[in-house]
Amino acid sequence: MESNRQKKIAGIIQQDVADVLQRAASEGGLRGVIISVSKVSVTVDLSIAKVYLSIFPNDKANELLEGIKSNTPLIRHELSQRTRHQLRRMPHLDFFIDDSLEYIDGIERSLKGKDNPLDNPDLLSKRKKS
Repeated sequence: MESNRQKKIAGIIQQDVADVLQRAASEGGLRGVIISVSKVSVTVDLSIAKVYLSIFPNDKANELLEGIKSNTPLIRHELSQRTRHQLRRMPHLDFFIDDSLEYIDGIERSLKGKDNPLDNPDLLSKRKKS
C-alpha cells in the first residue's frame, strides 16, 4: 500500500513527465503521436519511479520507448528542474509500455466475436490445456 507521500510524488512525476514527453514529441516532429503517462509508482524509499506509458499508434511504441529510455538522463534533469522546490532528490526513472488497454480490447473482441467462451464452452477446455 502506497503512503500519501508516495502518491503525491507519483502524481507530480506523472504530470511533469507527460508535459516533457508531449513537448519533446511535438518539437521533434512526431505529428500524430500521442504519449500519455497512465501510471507512476514510486518505491517506499522514493529512489525509483516506474513510469507506465501509453503510446498511440501502437506500431511506433517500441521504437519510441527505446528513444525515451536512451534520453532518460535528460528527462530526469528536466524533471528535477521543474520539481526542485518540491523534491530533494529525483527518483531514478524506469519506463515501461502500459499494454492494459490492448489486453482489455482483446478480451472485448473475443467476447464479441466467435472466440467467445460463454457461447462456445469447448474453447475453455482448449485454453486450459495450453
